[in-house]
Amino acid sequence: MDIPILAPAALLVLWSLVMLFWMVATRFPAMAKSGMDLGKAPPGGRGSNLEGVLPDKVNWKAHNYTHLMEQPTLFYATVVILALAGAGHGMNLYLAWAYVIIRIIHSVWQATVNLVNVRFLLFVASTICLLIMAINALWVTLF
Repeated sequence: MDIPILAPAALLVLWSLVMLFWMVATRFPAMAKSGMDLGKAPPGGRGSNLEGVLPDKVNWKAHNYTHLMEQPTLFYATVVILALAGAGHGMNLYLAWAYVIIRIIHSVWQATVNLVNVRFLLFVASTICLLIMAINALWVTLF
């Protein structure tokens, strides 16, 4: 098993938790400022209910946290396949690090500036890294 490729995945897990705490650290003060009382929230309320209630810049952190729960799940699976197949080195390792670094840049961009054209380019760049890794994972498991 190639353990080093698990390091970028571990970093992305930690980064996701950073985004969670950043989201909470901005949402709770914004909720208090708007006069919201969590104790009076209706049953079944969700974070999406805060759209249009809290400032957009506050919600951007939540949007990014949601994004980190979506496509990166494919990244984690791909990394585990490559690690178990003994192919978690060389180009696959570099691609894994590139994916994580780009996703972190994407997170910071979305949480602060959030110009969609730049965010989209970062998303495409990380997706290309993941696509090549996924093809390589399929290749090493078939042949």
